[in-house]
Amino acid sequence: MTAAETTTRPLAESDRFDVIVIGGGPAGSTAAVHAGLLGAKVALLDRRRLGGTCTNTGCVPTRVLAITARLLRDIRGAAAYGIRMSEPTLDWGETVARVRQTIGDIGHLKRTPDRLRQLGGEVILEGSAVFQDAHTVKLSDTGRVLSAGHFILAVGGRARRLPFPGAELTLTPDELTELSTLPRSIVIIGSGYTGVQVTTVLNAFGVAVTLLETLPRILPPADADVARTLRESFERQGIRIITGIGGVERLERGPEGTLHLTYTHGGQTRLLQADAVMVAAGWPAATEGLGLEAAGVKVERGFIEVNEQLQSSVPHIYAVGDANGRDMLVQGAVFEAEQAAENAVRGTARPYTRMSLPSGGFTDPDHAGVGMTEQQARESGMKYAVAVAHYADLERAIIDGRTTGFLKLVAEVPTGRIVGAHGTGENAVEVMQAVATAMSGDATAATLSSVRFAYPTYTAIVGEAARKLELVIRQKGSGGRTE
Repeated sequence: MTAAETTTRPLAESDRFDVIVIGGGPAGSTAAVHAGLLGAKVALLDRRRLGGTCTNTGCVPTRVLAITARLLRDIRGAAAYGIRMSEPTLDWGETVARVRQTIGDIGHLKRTPDRLRQLGGEVILEGSAVFQDAHTVKLSDTGRVLSAGHFILAVGGRARRLPFPGAELTLTPDELTELSTLPRSIVIIGSGYTGVQVTTVLNAFGVAVTLLETLPRILPPADADVARTLRESFERQGIRIITGIGGVERLERGPEGTLHLTYTHGGQTRLLQADAVMVAAGWPAATEGLGLEAAGVKVERGFIEVNEQLQSSVPHIYAVGDANGRDMLVQGAVFEAEQAAENAVRGTARPYTRMSLPSGGFTDPDHAGVGMTEQQARESGMKYAVAVAHYADLERAIIDGRTTGFLKLVAEVPTGRIVGAHGTGENAVEVMQAVATAMSGDATAATLSSVRFAYPTYTAIVGEAARKLELVIRQKGSGGRTE
């Protein structure tokens, strides 16, 4: 049967939907349930399982590995508090089992299939969905054909391998927990959010880590001071970091079984040997094989182009989360999903409002940020002021022996409105939530400085930084900075 015959044959009523959501990760599940709550007949499609990259191979597994690394660190530091114990050992098999259990627990917690069935919708796990035309998709496993008035594409992203000879010998971050044993040494290519998290985890597990980056500093998206502090901390922990490399030339397996990585740095060809090489560079949208060309959906630089209403070039087809390449974080994607579902079901054209979006990573120490960095404020031409509070001056950090880190606040002058916050240190990701909440209400330095944060807590550093910021705005005005 040809595609044309498939799409012209009348479909059963059970195969017709108001909204079809493709992709069962956090964004897709949110979109499907929200559309169902609004009264639409919904189908949620995924290849094999729900949860997406975040639950199955990304955020959730990484966080389990991060808490494992933290426990090892805390056990090793227990002697400072009078607790004597032997050096802990990691049972990698048990750790992976914990990862698998947590993935299952979180999938059960969300109960997306049950919720959608109660709303009259359907979860369909029958392979890839391929567009036959702008209103019809065909499922690769069963050949079932479905149609809908609206589609929401929440296909997420995927790890990629770089195009150099021998790239097939590399790992991607989502393959880490598939290893039966940990390597003794590893080279990680790419120092973005994923690269630095895997680096700090594997280092805690006793793996010798070398981190490579083409740009002049690690963690390029972050505030420059955050990146500098993280690098200094990593290097104190024994992690080797090489920035500004020209690129990777090739990867080969040596006669002794180790991998030989050839790269350029400073105009010279250099060689690294390791048991494993991981690529953590880039995160394109997973749009291959969707048949977007048959639907007329435009893709630009690997992502689906959308307008402010999250519509693609075909108005009844929406794209959210990693698929459109905008925020590319779960916390942003789920809000996009709700907005796309509302526009699709209600026929509205409400624009998606991009609010302050906190981000960060569970490294050692943690790092986080929200809003404008100091450099972005400077380049924008706005009048601004900056204040920095250090963990070394924070009682809780001293008590816990975790004095590496800082919190930087950036404010507009003369209003004092907080426009950015960036930092690194113990619980930095949690600390940043307090500032993000304040920013969503257009809080000023004066407002934050008046909050009586509980003592002794890490979040109290927000008040310390705000009091410094309020003072510098009053005394120095625009361009003021204090530490």
